[in-house]
Amino acid sequence: MTTNGKLFIFSAASGTGKTSLAKALVECTPQVAFSVSHTTRAPRPGEQHGVHYYYVTREEFDRMVANGEFVEHATVFGNSYGTSKRAIEDQIQSGKSVILDIDWQGARAIKKWRPEAVSIFILPPSRAALRERLTNRKQDSQEIIDRRMREAVAEMSHYSEFDLLVVNDNFDAALADLKAILRDEPQHARPVRIDPKTLLADS
Repeated sequence: MTTNGKLFIFSAASGTGKTSLAKALVECTPQVAFSVSHTTRAPRPGEQHGVHYYYVTREEFDRMVANGEFVEHATVFGNSYGTSKRAIEDQIQSGKSVILDIDWQGARAIKKWRPEAVSIFILPPSRAALRERLTNRKQDSQEIIDRRMREAVAEMSHYSEFDLLVVNDNFDAALADLKAILRDEPQHARPVRIDPKTLLADS
């Protein structure tokens, strides 16, 4: 008999390293997988149906919305994306633990649907470190960096809604913290040694 997997929610502000941590976790943990979303956008070169996304028509997507099949959905630049309840349940029942990489609003919807889901908010060690990471991308103007910082602070203001906090001050250490949480051993993760409120106040 296959033991059901668990559902984990990863949220963070842009520039915190959340997606890189989640990818590393999936790569080194065979029984952990990303949730596969549905989308109306066309596949990009190299993408596979059922691996990167479930590609559906606008009509099919709208039908799924009307039938309440998505736990959360959104439209970005004209393309719609949705997290299917059935897709998550199928993965969990196959024995896989599932990671959902979503924002705080999506996390709230998931917790309402599956209260047992473990929600994790990943924090930068400081505002200065976050600004440095956003600046080092060297692809945005100062105006865009300032806007991303404001958006990051707004996202981080919801940290208290999450079950657990992980600080990405060192990639390998933060990855080890997440591995401990996924093993159901959060006591082996490092204690959070920063006051998250300091990330919300102007320095």
